[in-house]
Amino acid sequence: MRHRSIALLAVLVTAAVASVAGASTKDVRLSLVAYSTPREAYAKLIPDFQKTPGGSGVTFSQSYAASGDQARAVKAGLNADIVALSLAPDVDELVAAGLVDAKWKKQSYKGMVTQSLVVFVVRDGNPKKIKSWNDLVRPGVQVVTPNPFTSGGARWNVMAAYGAQLKAGKSSKQGYDYMVKLFKNVSVQDKSARESLNTFASGKGDVLIGYENEAIFAKKNGVQLQYVVPSSTILIENPLAAAKNAPSQAKAFVKWLKTPPAQKIWAENGYRPVVPSVLKQAKFPKPAKLFKIGYVGGWNAVSKKWFDRQNGLMLKVEQEAQRG
Repeated sequence: MRHRSIALLAVLVTAAVASVAGASTKDVRLSLVAYSTPREAYAKLIPDFQKTPGGSGVTFSQSYAASGDQARAVKAGLNADIVALSLAPDVDELVAAGLVDAKWKKQSYKGMVTQSLVVFVVRDGNPKKIKSWNDLVRPGVQVVTPNPFTSGGARWNVMAAYGAQLKAGKSSKQGYDYMVKLFKNVSVQDKSARESLNTFASGKGDVLIGYENEAIFAKKNGVQLQYVVPSSTILIENPLAAAKNAPSQAKAFVKWLKTPPAQKIWAENGYRPVVPSVLKQAKFPKPAKLFKIGYVGGWNAVSKKWFDRQNGLMLKVEQEAQRG
C-alpha cells in the first residue's frame, strides 16, 4: 500500500511539473514598443490576435512615444520583443545594435506593415484656404509639425515638403530655400506626431502637417477639423520587426498583422493596408504626384544629409528660420 502511495505521489508530482511547464511555455507576455500614433489600432488588433491559435495565452506590455526616442530607448535597454516604428532607419539602428535581424526587410511587404500619406490638417471649413505646399509659406499661416530630431512623422513631413518641390521642377537649392520659409512659419514642434495632433486640436496653429491616419483618427473622435491631401506628397511606409531573441509568438504576431483580417482593422483605423486586395477595398484617394522616399534619395542618404544631429541640413534650416 505504501509503495502504491509513493508511486501515486510521483505521478501527481510529475503531472504538476508538466502542468507548470506547459503553462510557462504557453503563457507568454510580449513587449510591444511602438511610435506614437498606432495605440488605438493595437487596442483592436491585440484582442483579435489573442483569439487566434498563435495568440492563445499571449499578453502584451505596450509602450508608445516618438519613434526616434523609442529606438534609442530600446538600444539603451528598454525590453522589446516587437518594434513598430515610424520609419526604416529607426529599425536599422536596432540592427546595428545587434537587437534586430538584418533580414527584417526581407519579410513580406519588405518589412512594412502599414502605409499612410503626409497631409494637411486644417480647421473646419479651411478658413485659410490651404490646398498646396505653397500655401504653407504664405505670411501669417501658422504651421504645426513635430520635431524632426525626435519624431519619425516629422521626418516624413520634411521629406514630403522637400520632395514636392522637386516634383514641381525646383532645384535642390530651391527645395532647401522652401524648407527655410516653411520653418519660419512653424509655431510649435512637439516631440511626437500624436503630441502635435493634440496641440493642433487644442486650438494652436492654422495647419498641421501630419499622417493621414492621424487626421482620420481625430475626425472619428469628434475633433472639428478636415484634411487636405496635396496633389504632391510622399507615401509613408511603417516598418515592423520582431527582436532577435523574441519568443516565437512575437514572430507569429508580426506575421498575423499582415494578414487580410488584421489589415482590415488597420484600414478601419485610418492606415493604408500593405495587402493590395485590402487596400483596393478600402478605397483611399491617390494623389496625382505620389512619390516614395527613394525619389529624394532613400533613407540611408537622407538620414545623414538632412537629420544628422551634428551637421544635417535640418539644423541649418532651423537656424536660418530662427534668424529670419
